Amino acid sequence: MPIDIFYFLSCVLFPLFVLFFFNFLRHKQQSNNHKRKLPPGEMGFPFIGETMKFFDAQRRNKLYEEFVHPRITKHGKIFKTRIIGSPTVIVNGAEANKFLLSNEFKLVKSSWPASSVHLMGKDSIMEKDGERHRSLRGVIATSLGYAGLERLVPKLCNFVQLYLSKNWRGRDEISLYRSTKVLTFNIVFECLLGINVEPGMVDTFERVLEGVFSMGIRFPGSKFWRAMKAREEIGKMIMKVVREKRKEIEEGKLKRVEDRMLMSKLVYGMIQGEITEKEIIDNVVLLVFAAHDTTSFAVAMTFKMLAQHHDCYGKVLQEHVDIMRNKRCGESLNVDDIKKMKYTWQVARESMRLFPPIFGSFRKAITDIEYEGFTIPKGWKMLWTTYGTHYNEEYFKDPMSFNPSRFEEGMPQYAYVPFGGGPRVCVGYQLAKLNILILVHYVVTQYDWFLIDPNETVSMDPLPFPSLGMPIRISPKHV
Repeated sequence: MPIDIFYFLSCVLFPLFVLFFFNFLRHKQQSNNHKRKLPPGEMGFPFIGETMKFFDAQRRNKLYEEFVHPRITKHGKIFKTRIIGSPTVIVNGAEANKFLLSNEFKLVKSSWPASSVHLMGKDSIMEKDGERHRSLRGVIATSLGYAGLERLVPKLCNFVQLYLSKNWRGRDEISLYRSTKVLTFNIVFECLLGINVEPGMVDTFERVLEGVFSMGIRFPGSKFWRAMKAREEIGKMIMKVVREKRKEIEEGKLKRVEDRMLMSKLVYGMIQGEITEKEIIDNVVLLVFAAHDTTSFAVAMTFKMLAQHHDCYGKVLQEHVDIMRNKRCGESLNVDDIKKMKYTWQVARESMRLFPPIFGSFRKAITDIEYEGFTIPKGWKMLWTTYGTHYNEEYFKDPMSFNPSRFEEGMPQYAYVPFGGGPRVCVGYQLAKLNILILVHYVVTQYDWFLIDPNETVSMDPLPFPSLGMPIRISPKHV
């Protein structure tokens, strides 16, 4: 008899109790939802949500077309979903971008996957909030703002010319994307930081990038495990440089030209107590990743657009020929020359509008947020997207057409956001601009070139890139 009672309790009453309990929680959640109106949308399966659909579309660089836009059509510009285990609200439009990005530290804070935090570093500015973020950003921005980069223009020009001479001259075909990645990597290290690039360094950084958005599992052989091993190598290398630089400074052995380098300024800041050694290491790693992958993609897409729009190419070429006419043979470009490249920069900006180097980024609500009649609960993630405005007729007439002249006029604030916005706007924006304009100048004035595969697709892993590396056929111009 006792066995029968136990059987009855375990097989009948217990399942009923579980059913009642979950029904109670569901009604409680519905009651709370009535009190605070959540955005429309579908959360998908428990915990997983719509993660698989999100990553599948991302991998094929169709995240906006296949994931975001269909939900905008169904639910509106603001909708909820569940991604990587977190309830997430995706917002679209210039006003939404402005609201989210300008309220950093007030209503939201940066929210990156754990794997990204481990690999970039907990002491990088992407993880810092409030006053500490502003302080660190200020130390870095002194070298990366336009005023700080002006003196670098001749050096960048010489570096680009030397690179083209060494790696392009005598060749018929190159991978433009790969070549640009190596070039921008070297520029950051040698021109900006004053660190000599050793063989294999680029590949080591590439291994770290592969694990940035991977599952953060340190299983031997996994992407994340390989990335962490590479990150340890990089950390040791930068630490050695920092300590050597500190010794030079304290012993008064630092050369005047090296004194102006970003690394020297960071070490000076460390000596004065403004920044720690760990913060220097993590922010140098972040800077390298932020600079060389996004800039390389922007350059590649700019050249692709020039190849496919001959009228634009003609205007760009003329702009740079006119600049050359006022230069002596072998004379380097200066800041005034850069300012004359107005149409070239319009072409680059339009290329980044159609092919933004970043899709968007996540934020986390640090309090309940009331926006557009909806409540975004504290702890929920929020995602803004570049495509939500870049591909929107409301902000850009005929948005899928390539029209650099659209940048001759102003546009709504936060509609054009290839470098983000607000307190976390990309600190390397001006460096990217200089890299693009200087490289375009020397390529279009020294080489004829065309795309080997005009229909090459763009992939994403985790950042966008030309799937074949954008091979181009080149030949020197005969002036």
